Amino acid sequence: MVDSQYVLPNDVGLVLLDCSEAFRLLLRSERLYAHYLSRACWYGGLIVLLQTSPESPAIYVLLSRLFRAQDPDQLGELARSTGLTDQEYQAVLVYAAGIFSNMGNYKSFGDTKFVPNLPKDKLQQLIWQSQAFQEQPEEMKSLWDRCGELMFSLDPQQRQLGLREKGITTYFSGNCCLEDAQLAQKFLDSQNISAYNTRLFKEKDKAGQTCYEVRLASVLGTDAPVDHELAPKLRSFEFEGCTFRVTRGDYAPLLERVVENLQRTKTHAANTNQEHMLEHYIRSFTQGSIAAHKEGSRCWIRDKGPIVESYIGFIESYRDPYGSRGEFEGFVAVVNKAMSAKFAQLVESAEQLLLELPWPRAFEKDTFLTPDFTSLDVLTFAGSGIPAGINIPNYDDIRQTEGFKNVSLGNMLSVGYATQKDKLTFLAEEDKDLYIKWKGPSFEVQVGLHELLGHGSGKLFVQEEKGTCNFDREAVINPETGELIQSWYQGGETWDSKFSTIASSYEECRAECVGLYLCFNKDVLRIFELEGEDAEDVIYINWLNMVRAGLLGLEFYTPETGTWHQAHMQARFVILRVLLEAGEGLVSLQHTTGADGKPDALITLDRSKILPVGKPAIERFLRRLQVLKSTADVAGGRALYGGFSAVTDEGPERFLSLRDTVLLRKEARKMFVQANTRLEGEDVTLVQYEGTAAGLIRSFSERFREDAELLERHLLELSDADAHFWASQG
Repeated sequence: MVDSQYVLPNDVGLVLLDCSEAFRLLLRSERLYAHYLSRACWYGGLIVLLQTSPESPAIYVLLSRLFRAQDPDQLGELARSTGLTDQEYQAVLVYAAGIFSNMGNYKSFGDTKFVPNLPKDKLQQLIWQSQAFQEQPEEMKSLWDRCGELMFSLDPQQRQLGLREKGITTYFSGNCCLEDAQLAQKFLDSQNISAYNTRLFKEKDKAGQTCYEVRLASVLGTDAPVDHELAPKLRSFEFEGCTFRVTRGDYAPLLERVVENLQRTKTHAANTNQEHMLEHYIRSFTQGSIAAHKEGSRCWIRDKGPIVESYIGFIESYRDPYGSRGEFEGFVAVVNKAMSAKFAQLVESAEQLLLELPWPRAFEKDTFLTPDFTSLDVLTFAGSGIPAGINIPNYDDIRQTEGFKNVSLGNMLSVGYATQKDKLTFLAEEDKDLYIKWKGPSFEVQVGLHELLGHGSGKLFVQEEKGTCNFDREAVINPETGELIQSWYQGGETWDSKFSTIASSYEECRAECVGLYLCFNKDVLRIFELEGEDAEDVIYINWLNMVRAGLLGLEFYTPETGTWHQAHMQARFVILRVLLEAGEGLVSLQHTTGADGKPDALITLDRSKILPVGKPAIERFLRRLQVLKSTADVAGGRALYGGFSAVTDEGPERFLSLRDTVLLRKEARKMFVQANTRLEGEDVTLVQYEGTAAGLIRSFSERFREDAELLERHLLELSDADAHFWASQG
């Protein structure tokens, strides 16, 4: 039996991400815009396979061919005739759905490997009997030989994403360690090259000297004509005794498809901001230019209140073990006007709410750049997973001086976080009904505050290369020490490049604390139509949900390597630790025995202590987080955040033992079945699928109907070209 941590259970939740009503209300030009943009996103989303693990592309191709030749129902009949039980075939469907949903064989939420939940010989037997194998026996056997072993392998190093001995990553060649990542970051900073669209490959030259290839993602290769911005960068550099060679052309054939569809999208743009945005994205993906993507992001920020909202590129750095390289993602969504009106009111209140945050005015941006904040129904979200809310762009220089946008993904929230009472773990019976009633509304409030005033708040103190500062060095006092601030960011340094491995989780923690801190505000609650006892219940459930999430977060900690694998869940565990440390009976965490006789746990929150004990504890912690972030105090930030992130078996909590209990009783994260758009004549129709593993598989089989074989060939060629970088890890 495989540890349940590494398989997707047969009863995993699968739900349709319904956007039919929102799509129906679009004009024809808007439907065409959404269609071509969705195509660009889906093609780009395939890049994630190459960013996840060496074997992910081959697994994807193997399963795609299997289900393209036979529909899940037809293959099911064959499976039963070859001796697979219904449960074993369901495990095949769930595994395939997991690969398509996560764009690889590691969970997007937690970065843990998952393997098929049936014997290897049974899966091989099914593949050998399949229509796909009968049609192309040599190719199917070759695919199995490439990925069959790794598909099932749970060698310690392969159980999670990470650098060198801590796991698997394809952002770096297999011989790279943390020191290589740090050196590469210093080099990138020295040349003002962003890491977002890069990978790093390390080799020895003939003389035995270390050589690094920094490879940019682009349609064009290194030998193609280069624009003036990239010309000085695409060459070899000597840096600290090593050679760094900057090249481009990573993922070229896939990005070519992205660019083709962005060109088609441009014809249907609603305004010049959208046209210019798309032109910059096209240049970015063609040339490998993050500067062009920044320009596109500036146009995107200026495109206020579009009916069809989107973003695309190398965006979130959660899965790079060093925290600097972006995973490809693209989304297309339609505005939900009713919910967006509430968020617009929250934006109107934002400047006043910022004054309530527990740091001096000098630690806040000079001017609040009023952002768009919309609730969206997702039509397409291509990448490794779908978040509940987003605050983008992630470029510090743009966020500090030009602004950002917030989005809350409404149809994802409504189905993704629904909870059944019998599956609700670790809460007292008297809390469960209240929790189920108010979890949705409280999460809407938390997401709104987290995105707008969490990620949207706070200033980074920067000294530019010419010596000018965005703060007064003779006047800004550190509220923690009472003295003038002693440190700041130098030109070219960013939050991600400075705080690297802890940056993502630390920032999520800061944003979560802002949500907890401001959710008491009656004006905020009124915007969400919450008053009186309902408002008090929402505050309680928001805090209770946070401490429960902190306990659930233990699933995403690996004791063997001492590492966390999910930024948000680490953040929530840190908050739980802060509230436990506050004492006075605010939070109680007990080891218990469940009705089934197995270990269980109970977490309770004293409602009467939230305001007098909990809020001051969060206030102190939040201020420290912000001061350390603003002043680029990496050592202080690591000490604070690392201290609260530590998982030990010391009493009274004994978190390592609780982790076993959490794993024993965990509920698998839901997977989402997304629609396809289809051109019919001069209009676009929406094709939706049932919320099952088979439905999810069908959606992918039909997503690339015209060019599946060509795409699969591209994926295998790209994978083959770099396979030697991980050969020793296999």
